[in-house]
Parts: sequence; structure tokens; C-alpha cells
Amino acid sequence: MIDIHFGDNLEILRAFPDASFDLVYIDPPFNTGKARTCTLTRTVRDDHHGDRTGFHGRRYRTETVATRGYSDTFPDYPAFLQPRLAEARRLLRPDGSFFFHIDFREVHYCKVLLDGIFGRESFLNEIIWAYDYGARTTRRWSPKHDNILWYAKDPRNYTYRYQDIDRIPYMAPDLVGPEKAARGKTPTDTWWNTIVSPNGREKTGYPTQKPLAILDRIIRVHSNPGDRVLDFFAGSGTAGESAARNGRKAVLVDNNPEAIAVMARRLGFARPRFHGIAAPDGGRRRRTIRTQAAGPR
Repeated sequence: MIDIHFGDNLEILRAFPDASFDLVYIDPPFNTGKARTCTLTRTVRDDHHGDRTGFHGRRYRTETVATRGYSDTFPDYPAFLQPRLAEARRLLRPDGSFFFHIDFREVHYCKVLLDGIFGRESFLNEIIWAYDYGARTTRRWSPKHDNILWYAKDPRNYTYRYQDIDRIPYMAPDLVGPEKAARGKTPTDTWWNTIVSPNGREKTGYPTQKPLAILDRIIRVHSNPGDRVLDFFAGSGTAGESAARNGRKAVLVDNNPEAIAVMARRLGFARPRFHGIAAPDGGRRRRTIRTQAAGPR
């Protein structure tokens, strides 16, 4: 079951009861100081004014379908995050985990902030998601990674399903023997995974969309089937799709109508319930549900 809430996440979070969720993952705005945009295009046959050549030399014209985006600037980023991170800890069950997805610009400040909320002993890993896509700069080392901080509410009691970790190939399979090579090895705290391809089937057109493979790894390992997952910066709904396809429940929150529309289309297969907004045209359910507290699992 997926519940999608529209509105200010802080107000919505405060309505949820204590210890409501087994896993919280958030991918908040990164405070880049820029406008984050994503432009959707399509190509149409145009033999006279086409700007690109396709199959058999036919000419095609590129048209802009839509542009989505938001301003990614916060004058006091820690002050914006602090009450929301405090709510995240309150909402975790005693054996729950919190994953905070950010990049190099703010990760150091966020680590100090989270240490103060969860306690330094609750910090278990900094995961580096490394990718190799896009342009390179000629003025410094090109930044090609994100940072994911993992905190357990209780560092002595948390979910870690080692048996459900996906395996990756050995770099030198001949050195480990055929049995180990066939099984593969578990990843370390550096995860190599491409970004969502601009031309791939997974692409929703929402800026800052994260790959399903990254969320699958987190949700499969750090929650159990039937558990409740919360993402209160839901964006394109990747956490919701991962939860639904892996037998978990999800609560998604966002205050951007474009995000709600994208999630309605993407998660239609799971028949989500909408709170605080009527289901967009892309959704299968067309009723409005008033925002309400999420009860126990």
C-alpha cells in the first residue's frame, strides 16, 4: 500500500504518531544555489526542417514537451533541515534506520547536525554512490558522487538483511575460483551505479530522480517484507516504487504538484491513496483524502 501526501512535510510529519516507520529515506534539495530543471523532448518526422538524422537518413525535428524544476536555494539550510530530521528520528521504530542522501556541498554540515539529533554512536556508514556520466570540468576534479549517511535509532538493534544484498562481479574472477566467481561478492560502502539514463525506460522526467537500483538495495537490506517506509522529499517516487515492488508499504510526501503528478503516473500499478489533493489525471484513484496520521503498521 502506498499513501501519497501533498503539502508541507513538516506539518504532515508532526501529525504522524511516534515510532510509525521501520525505515526513513530522504533525498532533500541539495542547496546547490541553482534552479534544478529537467526538460522533456520528443522527436517528430520533418524532412524539411529537421535538426537531426535518424534511420535510413530520415530527418527529425526536436520539440520541447515540458520543463519541470524548482529553486534549490536555502539561506539557512541547517535551520530548514533540523526540525524535519528531528521528526524523522521520532517517527522511527526502535530498530529503525534513517538514510540521508546529499552531496559534497553540504554533507559535512549535515553530518554534524545529524550527530546532534541521533547521537554520534548511531552513525553507522557513509555510503558513496559513484557514477560516471555527463560533462567534465577542466578547472578541478569533476564531482561524480553523492553521499548517503546511514543512522540507526539504536546502533545495537537494527535491520540488516545480509542475505538480501545483491552481488556484484569480482574484478579478477580467475583468482577466486569458479564457485565464488559465479556467486559474486557483496558491495562495500562505495556503490558504483549509473544515473538514470535520459533515454532509459526508468526516466520520469523529474529533476534529481534517483536510480531504482540504489533504493532497492537500501530497502531490501534495511527493512523487512511488510515494513513501512517513509520518504518525505518524495520527488519522482523512487522510494515508493521500490517499496511496492519489494513487498513493503510506503508513505510519500511532497509539496510540488508536478511531483504528485509524476508519482501518480509512475505508481499507478500500486493504486496509491492520495491525501490533501485529488488524484491527478495520471492516477487510477480519483478521490481526495484529507491528510491524516499514519497509524501503526
